Amino acid sequence: MNEILVLIGAFFAGILLGFLFFGGLWFTTRKSLSSKIPVIWIFGSFVLRTALLLLGFYYVADGDWKRVLICLLGFVIARILTNRMISLTRSATKMEVENET
Repeated sequence: MNEILVLIGAFFAGILLGFLFFGGLWFTTRKSLSSKIPVIWIFGSFVLRTALLLLGFYYVADGDWKRVLICLLGFVIARILTNRMISLTRSATKMEVENET
């Protein structure tokens, strides 16, 4: 029973890591478009997001390969959800712009 709770925690940690990683990527791309020096945003974000991701996976894994796989599954699901949320946001924004004209 305890093992299942640990794996559920690893799954939700993977979802959280995924939302942080891909949400940070989305924020970085939007911010770098209006920046005077976008390379700082892009490179700095890459280093920070990758370091947080690796530390998160290392901490969650704790030497158990099952935790890594479950955490990776949560990470991939977060990627899918983030992409859908961003596309829905774009669609809503596009519809608002069309309705204003």
